[in-house]
Amino acid sequence: MLQRYRFWLLAAAVTLILPLTLSSGTLATEVLVYALAALGCNLLLGYTGLLSFGQGIFFGLGSYTLGILLTRTALPMPVALIASIVLGALIAALVGSFAIRQKGTYFVMLTLACAQMFYFLAYTATDWTGGDNGLLDIPRKSLAIGGQTLVPLDTPWQYYTFVAAIFLIVFAVLLRVADSVFGRTLLAIRDNETRAAAIGYHVKTFKLVAFAISGAVTALAGALHALMTGIAPLSNIEYHASEMILVMTVIGGTGNLFASVLGAAFYVLAADWLSTLWPRWLLLLGLLLIAVSLFMHRGLWGVGESLWQRVSGKRGKLEPQTSQGDPT
Repeated sequence: MLQRYRFWLLAAAVTLILPLTLSSGTLATEVLVYALAALGCNLLLGYTGLLSFGQGIFFGLGSYTLGILLTRTALPMPVALIASIVLGALIAALVGSFAIRQKGTYFVMLTLACAQMFYFLAYTATDWTGGDNGLLDIPRKSLAIGGQTLVPLDTPWQYYTFVAAIFLIVFAVLLRVADSVFGRTLLAIRDNETRAAAIGYHVKTFKLVAFAISGAVTALAGALHALMTGIAPLSNIEYHASEMILVMTVIGGTGNLFASVLGAAFYVLAADWLSTLWPRWLLLLGLLLIAVSLFMHRGLWGVGESLWQRVSGKRGKLEPQTSQGDPT
């Protein structure tokens, strides 16, 4: 039983460790928000083999959708969150329907072109998005029914608890997706797309569904980020957002969902720490990422697996070996 749910238990452990080790509830929330975005990216890259530079589209779209609905309508926050998820899935399916027509470099170029297109749409639609200033004053009201507050969201740590609950639910759902026949088919497509098509799988449909799920999860992350900061900035939909999400995914390791959590935590916490050391901290972060790329090809999860195998191997050698007939 524990073996089956070990990754979910590890994710739950992360949500418990963050409040014990960090003094900032906002920073802890940021780790989980970007972990969600990295999970969506990993479903494309690690399970389907699609290197997408368009994840910022869905992250920014989630931020803007929630911000617009909460500032211009009387819809409750949960409904706005659901609307962000649905729109993220629909736009991801639209982008994916064009992008999956090509492979390799051309696929990457198509996702990058779509990302730039949505960025300029957000930049020019100032009446809706605020343009370069972003969408400001997004309210974060506590969840209440009939005037009774059910889930308070006033303080950063209260909001962290809310995000942690959503994160664990989404992580559990994605684990089921990855372990299902659908998830195993995605792995088959990643490893040998031609053979998967030859045995009867409709490869484009599987890729499109993976795109939609990834877009929904990433849009949810963007919506939660907007609630956290009270702003939907233009930076959430620009190329840098796609790049950052992709880097987190690669740092953690592809093909394992919990690795995305490690990658997001490493990136966010390292960036926060380095920014206190030097104003030009991005240079230090760049050097750190170069080191990761050179010496950690399987990401943080791969390093952890290798260390565990070495420790387990050494323990096995140290244990006395007895024959089957030895009564001891």
